[in-house]
Amino acid sequence: MTAHTDGPSRGVEVVRRAAPAGGPTSAKTGGRVVYAVGDVHGRYDLLVELLEAIVADVATLAPADKPLLIFVGDYVDRGPASAKVVSTLVWLSRHATVEVAFLRGNHEEMLLTFLAEPDKALPWLQFGGAETLAAYDVAVPGDDLAERCWAVRDALMDRLPASHLQFLRALPTQVTCGDYVFVHAGLRPGVPLARQDEDDLLWIRDEFLEGEYRFEKIVVHGHSWTDDMPEVTRYRIGIDTGAYATGVLTAVRLADSTVEFLQARACAPTSAPAATPVA
Repeated sequence: MTAHTDGPSRGVEVVRRAAPAGGPTSAKTGGRVVYAVGDVHGRYDLLVELLEAIVADVATLAPADKPLLIFVGDYVDRGPASAKVVSTLVWLSRHATVEVAFLRGNHEEMLLTFLAEPDKALPWLQFGGAETLAAYDVAVPGDDLAERCWAVRDALMDRLPASHLQFLRALPTQVTCGDYVFVHAGLRPGVPLARQDEDDLLWIRDEFLEGEYRFEKIVVHGHSWTDDMPEVTRYRIGIDTGAYATGVLTAVRLADSTVEFLQARACAPTSAPAATPVA
C-alpha cells in the first residue's frame, strides 16, 4: 500500500505505543492485522504521517496477515484541511493495495444534512462546519446565515468535487472483523448489534461510556476524545485523541488480542478551543 499525499508534513513525529493493561484478553481478528484510525477532523498534516507509518508497518507483514485499514469517521470540520483529507481518502478508496473501510461520523452526517436541507442544519457551522467551508474555498457567512444558507449550500455544492460527494454519501456506519466491531460513536447497551439505531452509532456518548458493558463484540470507536492516550477497557477501545485540538492522531493496531497504537503527534502544541458535546 502506498499513501497519496502532497509531500512530507513538517513538525510531526510518529510514535508507537503499547496499550495499557486491562484491554481485551481473548479477542480474535480472524488472523488479520487491523489498523483503525481515529477522528481526523481536517488534520491532513497528521494523517499524512500516520499513513506513512502504517504503510511502513504493512510492508513488514506476511501476505497471510491480510491487513485491513479502517477509518472510524469525522474526517471533516474543525481542522484546517478537510478538503485535502477527503481527497486522500478518496484516493485510498481507489488505489490502496490493502482492504480499506471508511465509516461515517456525525460530522459527515451534519455536512450531508446541510447539503440537503441547509435551513435545518445551521448549527453545523458552529461545530466545525465553518472550517470545512473555508477548506473548500467557500466564504463563511456572517450574521445573516439564516437568510443566506441556501446560497452558501449552493456555493459548497459548486466547490465540492463529485468524487467527494459520492464518497461521503456511500459511507456505512459499522464494520466487523472477527471479534471486533468498528463504529464512530459507540453502541447502545442492551441492544443487539443487528438492531442498533444508526443515530446511536453516530452520536451516542454517555449511555455508552458511563458503564462497563459487554457487547457481542469488542467495540472500537472514536467520537469521544481523550488527551494523548486512547482509552482501553475489556470491552471497548476509544481511539479519538482529539487531533484538531491536541495535535495527536491515533491508529490502533490489532492482531487478535494484541493491542498497540501508532500516533502522529504535532511537535508544537496545537491551540484550539475546548471540545463541545457534538465532537
